[in-house]
Amino acid sequence: MPTNWTPQSWRNKPISQVPVYPDQAKLEAVEAQLRKFPPLVFAGEARELRHQLSEVAAGRAFLLQGGDCAESFAEHGADHIRDFFRVFLQMAVVLTHGASKPVVKVGRIAGQFAKPRSSDTETIDGLTLPSYRGDIINDICFTPEARIPDPERLLLAYRQSAATLNLLRAFATGGYADLTRVHEWTMGFMKDSSAYPRFEEVAKKIDDAIDFMRALGLDSENTPSLRETRFYTSHEALLLGYEEALTRRDSITGEFYATSGHMLWIGDRTRQPEAAHVEYFSGIRNPIGVKCGPSLSTDDLLKLLDRLNPGNEAGRITLIGRFGSDKIAEHLPRLVEAVKASGHTVVWCSDPMHGNTVKASNGYKTRPFERVLSEVKSFFEVHRALGTHAGGIHIEMTGDDVTECTGGAVAAITETGLEDRYHTYCDPRLNASQALELAFLVAEQLREERPLRKTRLAAM
Repeated sequence: MPTNWTPQSWRNKPISQVPVYPDQAKLEAVEAQLRKFPPLVFAGEARELRHQLSEVAAGRAFLLQGGDCAESFAEHGADHIRDFFRVFLQMAVVLTHGASKPVVKVGRIAGQFAKPRSSDTETIDGLTLPSYRGDIINDICFTPEARIPDPERLLLAYRQSAATLNLLRAFATGGYADLTRVHEWTMGFMKDSSAYPRFEEVAKKIDDAIDFMRALGLDSENTPSLRETRFYTSHEALLLGYEEALTRRDSITGEFYATSGHMLWIGDRTRQPEAAHVEYFSGIRNPIGVKCGPSLSTDDLLKLLDRLNPGNEAGRITLIGRFGSDKIAEHLPRLVEAVKASGHTVVWCSDPMHGNTVKASNGYKTRPFERVLSEVKSFFEVHRALGTHAGGIHIEMTGDDVTECTGGAVAAITETGLEDRYHTYCDPRLNASQALELAFLVAEQLREERPLRKTRLAAM
């Protein structure tokens, strides 16, 4: 930790993407209240995740990170959380088989409420109002009253995050994550899918592996690892006042941790090396992510790595590339080569969603599935060519049957079908079938990586 760092030192730096609260006294009172609340996650859990991410950086594990674009107060419910977690587990099992190595599971959940915006205002029918910045800040309803930033929403976000974490922990350790049950769900999906023939071999091999373990006497009754899983939470840390209020000094190590989530990330719009968000992140000991877009220069990336991870600690930094299928081949190689030459140890993760947003002919914002898949394929190709590890994927997804992204062999959503169940509060998400289909397609890429991984590990 920098010697002059405190949880408040970010307040002396320039900051962007934060709302202007009209009632500062109320904001300060709410932040004071949050400082007294219990932590949402614990330092030991964050250290455990950091260790698992160090395995990803070394090529011995794979990162699956995903969830809602922006959580909402209206959609919060046990069924919504359960359906997300179920699809996430299905994806993880498919990827584990494809990679033949552990999958680190990190959700965009229990804290992903704030969203950066390209403009401070939006105009509809001649009326200009402040932009919607996520339920933790204001309301999506397009009225002057709804768009006023309200500090009380910080408390609502904290309480929803606590309830969500409570349910996720119960699902992860209470038997819902049983490998046999998760595979049965996937087989049900397969039987109703037109893509079944392509993925049948993978599903059958997983089935055979489960039967083999049973024959050895290993089942969920006597082997906890077959019925339980480790699941972590993450979000983009935009509201630094909220993060500061939930920053705690670990009683074991004396170090500071953000306790709002296990892993936090800095967005593409807030990663200026000398600005407030980087200042805050430089002092917390959580594993952290940095979004990397086409505008990120190699010099600024190396400055960020030096500032955020001066000790070059494995598992500390995950670089999340969000380029677009038409730009990744131009920009990812220069960043990978620069990091490789510098000697920094990082996890390379692909966000194939944000750079592939387009407007459909009927006005809906969408993400074509084929462009998402194209960026993922290019991500693997670049790392194969440069001899580095393609460490993970980071996607916006839901367990609900929404129609927000076009395409997919299973969903086959067309532009005209977007309006059927377009429910997102912000950006379009993959629905359950698209997310699982993507997992099968990524698993194909991971199987191609196996011979290369064995060669690299043998040379170490």
